[in-house]
Amino acid sequence: MEVQDQESVGRWDRLGSRDPSSRADAIENICQEVMRKVETIGPIPPVAPLSLASGSPPGNDLNDILAHVLMLSRRCPFEDVRERCSQLLQNIQDLGIRIPRPLGNGPSRFIPEKEILQISKVDSRTQSIFEDAFAALGRLDNISLVMGFHPQYLESFLRTQHYLLQMDGPLPLHYRHYIGIMAAARHQCSYLVNLHVNDFLQVGGDPKWLNGLFEAPQKLQQLGELNKILAHRPWLLTKEHIEGLLKAEEHSWSLAELIHAVVLLTHYHSLASFTFGCGITPEIHCDGGHTFRPPSLSQYCVCDIANGNGHANHHDDLLGNQDMCGEVEVLMERMKQLQECRDDEEASQEEMATRFEREKTESMLVVTSEDEESAPPRDISRHFEDPSYGYKDFSRRGEQVPTFRAQDYSWEDHGFSLVNRLYPDVGQMLDEKFHMVYNLTYNTMATHKDVDTSMLRRAIWNYIHCMFGIRYDDYDYGEINQLLDRSFKIYIKTIVCSPEKTTKRMYESFWRQFQHSEKVHVNLLLMEARMQAELLYALRAITRYMT
Repeated sequence: MEVQDQESVGRWDRLGSRDPSSRADAIENICQEVMRKVETIGPIPPVAPLSLASGSPPGNDLNDILAHVLMLSRRCPFEDVRERCSQLLQNIQDLGIRIPRPLGNGPSRFIPEKEILQISKVDSRTQSIFEDAFAALGRLDNISLVMGFHPQYLESFLRTQHYLLQMDGPLPLHYRHYIGIMAAARHQCSYLVNLHVNDFLQVGGDPKWLNGLFEAPQKLQQLGELNKILAHRPWLLTKEHIEGLLKAEEHSWSLAELIHAVVLLTHYHSLASFTFGCGITPEIHCDGGHTFRPPSLSQYCVCDIANGNGHANHHDDLLGNQDMCGEVEVLMERMKQLQECRDDEEASQEEMATRFEREKTESMLVVTSEDEESAPPRDISRHFEDPSYGYKDFSRRGEQVPTFRAQDYSWEDHGFSLVNRLYPDVGQMLDEKFHMVYNLTYNTMATHKDVDTSMLRRAIWNYIHCMFGIRYDDYDYGEINQLLDRSFKIYIKTIVCSPEKTTKRMYESFWRQFQHSEKVHVNLLLMEARMQAELLYALRAITRYMT
């Protein structure tokens, strides 16, 4: 890296400092540098070329720099930086030069921007979490803003992700980001792919690898099969798959490296579920997040129209308001009745096993989407092999998911200790994150307060594990049909198995009386339950190999 570039990177990095004078110096230097470029280059073209894909320092292209300044003016958690960047953009516009403006309406296509935490109006704890995230990555991304509905969870999530990507560990930094790209690409999640493409380059990754998996080292190519099976049919993973990776001569993985890779793959498969499930939009400074064109009469984003999201409100289209009335009360009454039944009688082990098998079979018949299969775009599919491999073609052939008894291999008794032994501290962080989301409650349901929601949270978690064939002997799977209606099951299965097929209509069609924060909580449950299910299959296969 040239000296000039290093100095430039340093200036952008210092914007994350908690020292106001340090930030002031950094932003002043950036303002001077930008104004020099403006005076040298003159007016910029009306349409921006491809922009940066991450929070990394922008290159020398003025359009990239202005897009980055726009992002800081809207997303930086430090008010002084936001104000100075807004002023800088205004000064440039006053010179007659076109500046970028954001596309879309906030971090999510599904949640109105006014309902998501405003960066300028958060409590001190959330402010501190946002500042830490910005200091670590140079960005406060849209995922974090949407997760900000639940700051306790966000703190645990960011701590774990930071450790996996940036702290000491078995894998080199560029491998970590490349594995993130491979995992996100399995679900055609361009949002996560774009973020990690740029992070990969920033930590010294070879740009050639981005031409496709075939350009990456053989060691990473061999991870492709594990990536594919874990993402779509983890129950097919065997100790032979593990042995193939650990005994590949000069391309072999160590056990510690493999654990690190497995945690990264499962993290990004499940994070793709959250990204699609909450309708996360491109970052402001990324391609698709801003434009240099002036505003048109229509405020619709092209992607919204393409996805049929142009209507202001689908609630009236889908089901009349009459059907919505009492939705919450009905659910609360069912929870009460189930609790009373639990107290009165207990089903036999045989009956419990039958109810699980019935629910597992029914879950396979839930249709995720009426749409025809669409091939992933080339810029995504080049990061993995066998794009036709998925959950859907397996279920259509009538194959059964084998039953995995949690009592024989559980996270608490087996998986946790294996991860902690081979990748210290990560088992502990994952365990805290799983418990955090599973136990997270505000004792509310829509407008009702003092409600015990543990039965509902357990039904959601266990339904996801049921789809993966995982059975808890002490759970009555008959409760699932009482608590989760068809539209909710369709949403859950789509998010967990084929997240790229999620639509705004699906998001709006379940729990229509509930708050957006409650729907985000559902997505956090889906994400973590999916991650734990994948991990259980991978760790069981590794344990079987080791014994």
